[in-house]
Amino acid sequence: MDKMESVQLSADAELGETKAKILDAAFRRLAREGYAALSVREIARDAGVNHALINYHFRSKDQLVIEVLDAANRRLLERQKTMYRGPGGLAQKWAEARRFYQSDLASGFVRVQAELWAASLSDPALREKFVPRILAWKQVVSEAVRDGAATLEASGGRLPAPFSAEVIATWVSLFWLGMEFADLLGVKEDQITHRAALDAVQWLLDALDARIGAAAPQSVRKSAPRKTIARRAAPRKAAARKTARA
Repeated sequence: MDKMESVQLSADAELGETKAKILDAAFRRLAREGYAALSVREIARDAGVNHALINYHFRSKDQLVIEVLDAANRRLLERQKTMYRGPGGLAQKWAEARRFYQSDLASGFVRVQAELWAASLSDPALREKFVPRILAWKQVVSEAVRDGAATLEASGGRLPAPFSAEVIATWVSLFWLGMEFADLLGVKEDQITHRAALDAVQWLLDALDARIGAAAPQSVRKSAPRKTIARRAAPRKAAARKTARA
């Protein structure tokens, strides 16, 4: 590596570090004060950079907030996908999703996402960028529900019509969205009923897990008699062969 390349790499690293500081400062401002009060100059001050660098890196306020959301989404969506694809029953994954939600509420992510949702209602350009990001979360929920339905069917169960994985995923997504806004508003009565609803789903999934677990040994038992018969038949066949040779 020559001197010119070394200088360029150092400059790129510095720019990357500056951008990361701006994104972190913007996230904290969004989570604390909201989109309407977001100030580029205050973000620059928090990040310890000249405010002109924000225009250099992001060009506009909307692009800045979208990149703030993207930075968080990349990490949290991967966390969610890894959990749903991993081992564990339906109830265990529901409980983990609830813990993730409490963590995201405390970190400010839920507030940031809600702020951009609200702002996009009156900003078509922002809405065009925001909608695919929120749909990515709905897609994760849809995949998790389809996997759960497939596990149920593999155990001999089936969702009764007119229920489907798509219908249930829609319920879950829209319920969760409403719960997020209610929690951000601090409506205590709603928070109580939301916890009761989450607990009810937990109970239902525990029951489904028990049914799925009970069905698994049955399939093993169904194949066991054939193996037993084969083992019992083997000595008789051997004796018959000896008699024939005699």
